[in-house]
Amino acid sequence: MTDAITARSPREVLVKIFDQVRSASEALAAPFSAEDQTIQSMTDASPVKWHLAHTSWLFETFILKPFAAGYVPFDESYEYLFNSYYNSVGAQYPRAQRGMITRPGAEEVRAYRAHVDKAMVKLIRNVSDNSFAKVRQLVRLGLNHEQQHQELLCTDIKHGLSFNPADPAAFTAPDPVSDDGAPSLGWVRFDGGIAQTGVNWELEEFAFDNEGPRHKSHLEPFRLANRLVTNAEYQNFMEDGGYETAALWLSDGWALVNQETWTAPLYWRSTEDGWSEFTLHGRAPITPHAPVTHISFYEAAAYAAWTGKRLPREGEWEVAASPQLIEGNFLSPGTSPHPTTVNGSKAPLRQMFGDCWEWTQSSYSPYPGYRMPPGAVGEYNGKFMSNHMVLRGVSCATPEGHMRASYRNFFYPQQRWQFSGIRLAEDG
Repeated sequence: MTDAITARSPREVLVKIFDQVRSASEALAAPFSAEDQTIQSMTDASPVKWHLAHTSWLFETFILKPFAAGYVPFDESYEYLFNSYYNSVGAQYPRAQRGMITRPGAEEVRAYRAHVDKAMVKLIRNVSDNSFAKVRQLVRLGLNHEQQHQELLCTDIKHGLSFNPADPAAFTAPDPVSDDGAPSLGWVRFDGGIAQTGVNWELEEFAFDNEGPRHKSHLEPFRLANRLVTNAEYQNFMEDGGYETAALWLSDGWALVNQETWTAPLYWRSTEDGWSEFTLHGRAPITPHAPVTHISFYEAAAYAAWTGKRLPREGEWEVAASPQLIEGNFLSPGTSPHPTTVNGSKAPLRQMFGDCWEWTQSSYSPYPGYRMPPGAVGEYNGKFMSNHMVLRGVSCATPEGHMRASYRNFFYPQQRWQFSGIRLAEDG
């Protein structure tokens, strides 16, 4: 944050950050036509236009309506159309049919955002001192929520555009990176013992409720791989019959392999010239030493079994990541998000942040002492603590600043459309 910003009042600092995050969403959506912004390629994905409207809905619903006296909603029907899953607020339009919402159009959604933005800035500047702390807390939640949707916007439109046989580019290709190999796969050992994990609220300005409370965890001695698994290494697994060897797979994963006829990561295609993958800058040859991505938990676990290793537990990952500098390949405005080869970092553990989310073997469940926040806000994370697996480390589509060692992402084990990859672990 610049000196010019920090010199301002807390209200003006919040206005500035609010404007930066909201503008970043507009910039991400700018390359997409009205037709692009309406497509929904599967239930898990949402249209670009819906992301832009839903993030505005959250500010309107959780902040403007309760705190802004005299606030007039842009359109009362939006409370139903753009409610994602908050039962405490009311009914929701069916998730699988979001692509059917051709109206409001993209221009009207932009007008909705402008309406909400104007009211939010006015509220931040004029809300009573007694209410400012609560409003500030909710604005931070709303901004972090919007950054999550910036990442989802990228992954969802990538899935949608992948069905176009012309392989259209969504963003400008990133600067070319020479694929001159990856460091040899090595191991960093940790002694284990009693560790403190979970967010340290005294050190973080913001964290989601599911990242805490801080608590003690017992860890046996373990080792983590010094980098992510590469495309070339994963291709060796494929060529060795990885997708045809039932013994490597968890039962549900093996059923999916056969049901969905998986033979490679999502977006890969085999041609006479070798493997290629669909990216947000069009179809491109596989970069052998870039991390493999767009794989499910089941594929990650099968690959780990094939190597004789395992996936990390989330407590192990957090202990290893906590001393690391938060540096890596993150979302860069105007450039296609895409994993890249290991950068020039000299850290013992490379790529702990950026490039790919890393599957862990930990199921998503509450930490000891966790209590779901009261009201509709409590539905944000707590009610999903079942049947999901935890991922750590953020990805190339994660906005700068939206990351910390305690961050817990979670997806169903079969899901592949996120930038998800593999870091191996072993006991000892």
